[in-house]
Amino acid sequence: MSFESPMRLWLLVGVAVIVVLYVVLQRRRSRYAVRFTNLRLLDRVAPKRPGWRRHLPASLFLAMLGLLVVGFARPSDDVRVPRERATVIVAVDVSLSMMASDVPPDRLTSAKAAARDFVEGLPEEFNVGLVGFAGNASVFVAPVTDRQAMYGGIDRLAEGSAGEQGTAIGEAIFAALGSIQTLDAEAAEEPPPSRVVVLSDGANTSGRGPDEASEAATAAGIPVDTIAFGTASGAIEGAGRLMSVPVDGETLETVARQTGGTYHEAGTSDELRAVYEDIGSSVGFTTERQDVSARFIGIGLVLALMAAAASMFWFSRIP
Repeated sequence: MSFESPMRLWLLVGVAVIVVLYVVLQRRRSRYAVRFTNLRLLDRVAPKRPGWRRHLPASLFLAMLGLLVVGFARPSDDVRVPRERATVIVAVDVSLSMMASDVPPDRLTSAKAAARDFVEGLPEEFNVGLVGFAGNASVFVAPVTDRQAMYGGIDRLAEGSAGEQGTAIGEAIFAALGSIQTLDAEAAEEPPPSRVVVLSDGANTSGRGPDEASEAATAAGIPVDTIAFGTASGAIEGAGRLMSVPVDGETLETVARQTGGTYHEAGTSDELRAVYEDIGSSVGFTTERQDVSARFIGIGLVLALMAAAASMFWFSRIP
């Protein structure tokens, strides 16, 4: 934190002087009271002494003065603010392997719940879109600020809802990039600050390759964050037997590295929510230097009200 008018902080010396004078006067007052020779009569005249309460209003008042001086010096600090037109595309794998129950009740159901929590945690002004992918990719929700539309799209995600079986990670990224490029009339010439979040449990098995998609994302300046979701013990029923579908994050890790995104692994619902929370804290924000004097002035005014209320309640006067 820095100050636009640091010389004004010298006023804190005045506050410090008042503190010293207050302490001196209180000590002098205590010595005078001890000189009262008839202590028994003193107890009858003033049987209940306010003790610490008589110092509380003054302490609050002095703290208020200090905070107002700091606010008067115009402090500024780095503040994270949402970027204009910030856009986030969430791509969720809906292939057959996402029905594995190693993450109860199954991977897809847990992924949908975590995706909803992720969207709820984003600033309202963010545009959010949804892509579902299996053997190919489909845009379930074009980027919008309407959260109800996004929630409806998440609810529609189901095994096989994105076409034939397979895992088309590359196609999912291309679909996400396409939806970003058509966000509004300016998107083609002036792309919005964007990020793609891809959740899957396996390697790419169909469609255009992840390397090609990563090149396109890098050229567009759009990082791709990836999440490998599931465990090594995942399995699904097929042809009357259990088929092992262990999580494979190698492709996802490569995509994240190539595009400047981040790679995460999650083996439980709680871990997935934590991953989404971590991603949400970094997407679509920029750091700006802003005046934060209102923080100090606001707290100072609250302390002034508290000092006045305490003095009125205990001593029937305003300090």
